[in-house]
Amino acid sequence: MKSAKIKGNVGKYASESGRTTLEIMVRLSNVVLLLSAASESLAFSSIPSATTRLLGTQLAAMAPLDQELESWATSAGYGQIDKAIPAGSSGWASFHKVTVTNPPESDGKPVSFFVKSSSRSAEEMFHGEALGLQAMYECSQGEDSLRIPKVYHYGDFSEGKGSLILMEYLNLAGRSDDRTLGKAMAKMHLAPATEEAGNPDKAFGFPVDNTIGGTPQPNPWTKPNSGTQEWIEFFRDHRIGHQLDLAGDAYSSNLWEKDIAPRLHLLFEDLQGEKEIKPSLLHGDLWSGNIGSADGKPSIFDPAVYWGHCEAEWGMQWCAYFGRDFWDGYRTIIPEDDGFEDRALLYDAYHQLNHFNLFGGSYLTTATSDLNSLKDYLDNIERG
Repeated sequence: MKSAKIKGNVGKYASESGRTTLEIMVRLSNVVLLLSAASESLAFSSIPSATTRLLGTQLAAMAPLDQELESWATSAGYGQIDKAIPAGSSGWASFHKVTVTNPPESDGKPVSFFVKSSSRSAEEMFHGEALGLQAMYECSQGEDSLRIPKVYHYGDFSEGKGSLILMEYLNLAGRSDDRTLGKAMAKMHLAPATEEAGNPDKAFGFPVDNTIGGTPQPNPWTKPNSGTQEWIEFFRDHRIGHQLDLAGDAYSSNLWEKDIAPRLHLLFEDLQGEKEIKPSLLHGDLWSGNIGSADGKPSIFDPAVYWGHCEAEWGMQWCAYFGRDFWDGYRTIIPEDDGFEDRALLYDAYHQLNHFNLFGGSYLTTATSDLNSLKDYLDNIERG
């Protein structure tokens, strides 16, 4: 979700208290300098009470995370924590790069860890993210695949309030070869729905509800071995219908409920029988700001993962900038189905509505235009 990610990146440099990690480090350094400059006989009680409280508060805040990391490293057989380097923060979490004395290896290299920690519970903060990354990791194995970080651990602190998620640290770089990215995306979309990937029943949905940007995204499972009809119902109710409920626009809601939803199956007439839609794992929020590379391979991040129709992945291509090279790579593995361009209006409408629900403005106009075009298309089909 484009604008939210831009806003989120700015937010990474501000903590919930309004102080950045750098500011905290500077304040602590100033305390150390004060102590060093004072005489050795200076009693600790003579330090200004505000400074004492700041030092004590910061050390106390760090202690639960330090303890949790040490406990995890020991129990996992990775030795002890070597370094825990602050790597920024957001309004809801702090980030660290962590190394251990006996690290696991990936492709023959020692693994470092990226740690997010929060004062909130793991269920609230990290459960959906962990399951999403785990699914993407499982569906991106082998040659010419996406580079997805492996999740090693997530959960609540064993003592005290808070939670964390530990994943493989990736040295992220900018977007690289688009043809390679296209092939890697196709491989993820074709990966089978399995228990390891979190979908043993081969259904549409996801184990937990998550968010797309800041918008709740409901993901109830459809029935086992779902196909085209179940996908139509899922997208009708839990994607477009859900966003329209949030938007509260009477014209668009009436247009959808009276003129489009009852005839939505006509958009999918080419996807029956041998062409039946099968669940594909989707990133769910794919735009240029969520695409990069790591270790020479394409990488995607900040997902809103669920199992759906692979074509739904491209609902934000208006700000993902997929050119000829990308589509050449993707189509060598997944050919374009009949009706792709017509269904693209449906999938675009979902993201336009989501942007409206987040930011307001002209996104509703674009979404309504999509829906009107869909109505005209369906009218033409019925007229023969």
